[in-house]
Amino acid sequence: MDNPSNNEQINASAAQNSLALVLVDEDECAITERRELENGTLSQKESVVDASKKLQDALKQEGLKIKKHEDNINFLKRQENLINDTILDLQVTLGKYHSSDGLMAERDNLSKTKSDVEMIQHNLKHTNSAAGIVCQLKTHHTQGSQLPLIKGVLGIVASLGKIDDDTLSRHLSEYLGTNKMLAIVCKTLDSVKAIESYDKEGLVNKYAGIHGLGTSIGRTIDGRFLVICLEYLCPYVGDFITDDPQRRLDIPKPRLPNGEIPHGFIDYAVNMINIDRENLFNVTHDGHGLRETLFYHLFSHVQVYQTREDMMRAVPLIRNGALSLDGGMIMNKGDYALGDVEEADVKFLKSSGQSHPTAEYCAIEDQIKKTEWEKEHISDDLQREQVLLKKAKATFDVKKQELLQFLAQSSNPVQVQSPAGRDRMSPGDWIKSEVKFETS
Repeated sequence: MDNPSNNEQINASAAQNSLALVLVDEDECAITERRELENGTLSQKESVVDASKKLQDALKQEGLKIKKHEDNINFLKRQENLINDTILDLQVTLGKYHSSDGLMAERDNLSKTKSDVEMIQHNLKHTNSAAGIVCQLKTHHTQGSQLPLIKGVLGIVASLGKIDDDTLSRHLSEYLGTNKMLAIVCKTLDSVKAIESYDKEGLVNKYAGIHGLGTSIGRTIDGRFLVICLEYLCPYVGDFITDDPQRRLDIPKPRLPNGEIPHGFIDYAVNMINIDRENLFNVTHDGHGLRETLFYHLFSHVQVYQTREDMMRAVPLIRNGALSLDGGMIMNKGDYALGDVEEADVKFLKSSGQSHPTAEYCAIEDQIKKTEWEKEHISDDLQREQVLLKKAKATFDVKKQELLQFLAQSSNPVQVQSPAGRDRMSPGDWIKSEVKFETS
């Protein structure tokens, strides 16, 4: 028979064990919940830190871009200053070649150039033309010649070349025709765009570009006009005649099957144009001059013969046209211009016949031209870097605001240890500093 006291002891022990198990389970559940809560908080904090780090890294990259552009700008400015000093030194050296007589000759030459342009303008039958306006602005209006529109314009075709023989001048002018002789010659496509603008309907804006300049001097432009862009011409890619101060093109002469040059052949038209020294090279961004760009574009391989009879005998050797001093003309292979010679409205001017400067003088002039060409390239690079710097700073400001806004929104779970006034820090300060986080 069981002892009642033993049974009571057994029941009490079982109850205690059950209670202990319940307490253990509750403790384990509490610990688990606490761990899950802590893990969730840590995970959230880690997520905030990771997101903040990404924003900081992006901001730092933008700061590095700013520094790079600032370094490039400083470098280019130093190069520009060096080039300016070089140009000044060369100009001083060039000045030593000028005696008082030389200076007078130079003034006479400038006066002669101005008179040449005025003569072209005077010979124009239609004064209300784009060519007439360009000539007048370049000749009489000093302020107008400094406008971006005019600064990008070299002149008109008729003013950019000279010819020794008046008869040849008439024939070459007739070959090109009035429209091409009066064509405005621009260095770049931007210069072409500046000449004329249009309204929303596509009509010419008569108050802008060359039309607006014409109105300002009492001129209006009638009809269409031709503009030639040197930047997009295909230049001559062959050699130049060695030691030729005029840099004539070394184009192989036409030859008969027996190897002889056709009777009466004088030269190629492109080589019979005399060009001012400042336009012989480094006129375009690629360093080309007017002979291998503009005049090669206009005349290509046009041949010049003494007589029409000489020209006709050489027809099998003519590719791009030919003309003779007695009025014969082949416009293109197979296209013959017959009838009486027409007097051109405007023609190339006759060369002045002045003596050529010394080789040393020419070398210094060439070096100045080349250095100024390099300066122009540096100026373009400097302008491009300044634009990129402005964009980089704008992007940096946006990234900085994004980071500050994120830190402000995350200030409860994450305490930001950062110096006061961080929103006013420079890109360099942001690159050097790091945002530190302290978990609570």
